[in-house]
Amino acid sequence: MKSRDTLIRLKRFQVDEKRRRVAQIEMMIAEFDRMAADLDREIAAEEQKAGITDPNHFAYPTYARAAAQRRDNLRMSAQNLHNQLDDAKAELGEAFEELKRAESLEDRERGSERALDPAISQMGQTRAMRATA
Repeated sequence: MKSRDTLIRLKRFQVDEKRRRVAQIEMMIAEFDRMAADLDREIAAEEQKAGITDPNHFAYPTYARAAAQRRDNLRMSAQNLHNQLDDAKAELGEAFEELKRAESLEDRERGSERALDPAISQMGQTRAMRATA
């Protein structure tokens, strides 16, 4: 029974770790999206100052071009994180299922022990009655 408790604690720890990983990835995605939106505003402001919105124009602001590249890199990184998030959620689901299996095994074991306890005590009482008779 002791090893089953240890196993369940381990499975709970693994589920918690997977949850933390999912939350961490979600926070990173949100941060990248926020940073990309900030860069979008900066690009728009720079284009408005220069009066040029075509990135292929020879006088397009250098800062706007660099900011657009950073924004695109952030969006690509966020997309990669979405893929990692899908994998992390799948791993979390698997870890959760393993925890549930371990807990149900423990519940079944405890249930069978409880069912055996009255039968064992009943056998003891029957033997005691036979001995006194």
